[in-house]
Amino acid sequence: MTVKGAQKLREELQRLKQIERPKIIHAIAEARAHGDLKENAEYHAAREQQGFIEGRILEIESKLSSAQIIDVTRMENTGRVIFGATVKLTNGHGGSLCYQIVGEDEADISQQRISVTSPVARALVGKYEGDHVEVKTPEGVISYEIIAVEYI
Repeated sequence: MTVKGAQKLREELQRLKQIERPKIIHAIAEARAHGDLKENAEYHAAREQQGFIEGRILEIESKLSSAQIIDVTRMENTGRVIFGATVKLTNGHGGSLCYQIVGEDEADISQQRISVTSPVARALVGKYEGDHVEVKTPEGVISYEIIAVEYI
């Protein structure tokens, strides 16, 4: 996972523990005060939300405890595509693309971050600036040329 990805998870964990968890505890206490719990929809909804929050807290803590955090800004730029690198590409039609290769939890195509396990990233990793790469996609084979590799 990248440094930014780890920081984002830490921020979410802090928000869940310090803001969301106390809110849901208060909501459960308030729902209990209304009486009969069997037919209390507010109570059941709050308990369900509590289960979701507690599950997410455990998931984030597990990911952070076993994560290998990579800071690409400290690496020497050799022009080789590695995990965390930002890669500028051109396709055969004159269009250009820019992707950062990140972990699965950080992937967000709207932010130009693709998972290291995606077909495009798997084809790019290990290649160098100037290399031509063919990516097999469901729509067929797409050719790219690596224009630049940055470690930012």
